[in-house]
Amino acid sequence: MVSEPGAGGAETARVGIADVPIGKRTVVSKTVSESDVYLFAGITGDLDPNHVDEEYCKGTRLGHRVAHGALVVGYMSAASTRILEDFARPMVSMGYDRIRFIKPVFFGDTLTITYEITSVVTEKERTVGTIEVTNQRGEMVAVATHIMQLID
Repeated sequence: MVSEPGAGGAETARVGIADVPIGKRTVVSKTVSESDVYLFAGITGDLDPNHVDEEYCKGTRLGHRVAHGALVVGYMSAASTRILEDFARPMVSMGYDRIRFIKPVFFGDTLTITYEITSVVTEKERTVGTIEVTNQRGEMVAVATHIMQLID
C-alpha cells in the first residue's frame, strides 16, 4: 500500500497493484440461452447459420446451433469484472491472449467460468489471469489468458 495525503492532511492508504493477491479466483456460471445467442447475433450482425439456423446445422458435424465464440469471451469478461470487485482502484482490460475454443458451446449448456490471477506485473501495474470455461459435463470448452491494467 502507498500512503497519500487525505482530507485535512491526514494520510490514507492507497491500494497498489502489488496488493492484488496471486491465486485469487472467482467462478461465474451461466446457462447459454437461445435469446442470449440471438441478441448477440443481432447486436454484432453475426448471423452465421452455425448460430441461427438449426436445420442448416443438422446437416453439419456439429448437429445443432452453437453459441458465438465472442459471446463466450463476453462471459469471460463478466468473470474479470468480478475478480476485482473489492479492489479499490479501477482496472481495464488490455485484452485476451491465447484464446482457444476447444469444444462447441450449444444452446442450453451451462458454462462455469473460472478466473484466477496468476501473476502481477508491478512495473506496468497489470494483472495476468488464466481463464478456464467448462460445460455442465465438466468438459473444457474454452481457455484464455487475460491482462488487466490499473488506471487512475
